[in-house]
Amino acid sequence: MPKTKIRAVAATGNLSTGFREESLVRAVEQGASFVGCDAGTTDSGPYYLGSGKPRGPREGVKRNLRLVLREALKAGIPVIVGSAGHAGGRPHLEWTLEIVRELAREHDWHFKLAAIDSEIDKDVLADAFNRGEITPLSPAPPLDDRAIRHAERFVAMMGIEPIQQALTAGAQVVIGGRCSDLAIYAALPVLREIPKSVAFHAGKILECGAASAAQRLYPDCMVAELDQDGFTVEPPNPAIRCTPQSVAAHALYENADPYRLVESGGDLDTTDAKYEAVGESAVRVTGSRFTPSNKYTVRIEGATLVGYRSIVIAGIRDPLVLRQLDTFLSTLRPVIERKVSDSMKLSADAYSLNFRVYGRNGTLGDLEQVSEAGHEVGLIIDVVAATQSVAADIIPIASHTGLHHPIPEHEGLISNLAYPFSPGGIDAGPVYSFCINHVWELTEPCKPFATKMEVL
Repeated sequence: MPKTKIRAVAATGNLSTGFREESLVRAVEQGASFVGCDAGTTDSGPYYLGSGKPRGPREGVKRNLRLVLREALKAGIPVIVGSAGHAGGRPHLEWTLEIVRELAREHDWHFKLAAIDSEIDKDVLADAFNRGEITPLSPAPPLDDRAIRHAERFVAMMGIEPIQQALTAGAQVVIGGRCSDLAIYAALPVLREIPKSVAFHAGKILECGAASAAQRLYPDCMVAELDQDGFTVEPPNPAIRCTPQSVAAHALYENADPYRLVESGGDLDTTDAKYEAVGESAVRVTGSRFTPSNKYTVRIEGATLVGYRSIVIAGIRDPLVLRQLDTFLSTLRPVIERKVSDSMKLSADAYSLNFRVYGRNGTLGDLEQVSEAGHEVGLIIDVVAATQSVAADIIPIASHTGLHHPIPEHEGLISNLAYPFSPGGIDAGPVYSFCINHVWELTEPCKPFATKMEVL
């Protein structure tokens, strides 16, 4: 009896970044079972989840969806998109669905569409929290009923089961809200009896498209052929190749443990995985294990509004200031706070004031190991306040104070800062923070995820 084989195509690492059209065409023509694509991440921070806004150009996303839908519908295979609109909330999902419906109208395409909503209403989450079903991960912010109701939006990260439910119901195109990256690629293979050890590991390698290649020259497609014993990964673009090292390295990408990947429903263990070159550009992977968990949990993500930001960007080149930069900034802060108090009647705890020094420790902050500054640094003065107008009012006070803040070597009025822009203050808009890092224990994996089917 022949072994079941599934050919999974990852269009790219993120739906908004694009791929080579010829790569996708080649991948599907070679006999694809489905096309998947991740569309989101928390890497960009909490802004998109909190604001409800998508990331990426609409026309770019539309172009990429058009090519994916065209090739998949032509081949009669499913399309699976996860974390729609980047953050996977209800507005992000609807934004993506509007593009799909628009494309269907424009090209006279007809198919069964499934939309999986992963946004969790606050009342539902508060009830689950009060029942003891919500457990913190580490680190996790304090969580209570008030914090839940104060937040802007929550999403649950779905596993493979809601996608499988949609496929079983006949969906040809599945657009999901917040979703585990690898679930996009593991759902259909597991449904067709590929072992989870194989499907989950292949999904991990496929999640970022061509990122598992030795050198990803540009965002592009990746293909994996899965069977009962393992999978073989190979880029459809002949200009890109995979090596055992590049594929093994991607198993470590964005993973706290180099050998253990925790997913809803169980853990993937790659300790004994083998990566073997096949020809010039492919890699065969075998030997992973999957251990089911005793409890089925999904990760919850949430964002809350903390204020509004205004910034000033400036440069400092004076060697006398640079050699005592820490003292300069530490003595600058109380002067700014005093001026804000005098002119705006605001105490220091009514806003946040931060200095980011680029050219020394702007990237790592307190974790920076190298303390020496170069011949110049870039300084960002960052103010977050309750309203945009308050933040915008504080910024010129902070900026002008820093411009003329003295050091012992200076006599008379000296200007310390060089501004590349006029006006110097830039309003950066609302600021959000992640307000939850917890998991929700479920008795039914599909329960929080409402799926709507429509025929286009």
